[in-house]
Amino acid sequence: MLGLIVIGIIIGVVARLLKPGRQNISLVMTFVLGIAGALIGGIIASLIGTGEIFELNVIGTIVGVIAAIVLIGVAEGTMGKKKV
Repeated sequence: MLGLIVIGIIIGVVARLLKPGRQNISLVMTFVLGIAGALIGGIIASLIGTGEIFELNVIGTIVGVIAAIVLIGVAEGTMGKKKV
């Protein structure tokens, strides 16, 4: 479980770096969405038979990054633009 949290934080940071443009969400929210992305990646990897949910594997990590990018985009969309 601790491994999932650490990998999730890394996935969140990578997703934020890969997503173009400036994100208007906090770093803590990025970490939370990265952990959620890692969990989604682990579940999908488990469903296709490449490993367990909490097991570190390439497919789960790739899907986790993609899921985190989508989650960051959704979070930005629901939070709206900040006024400057």
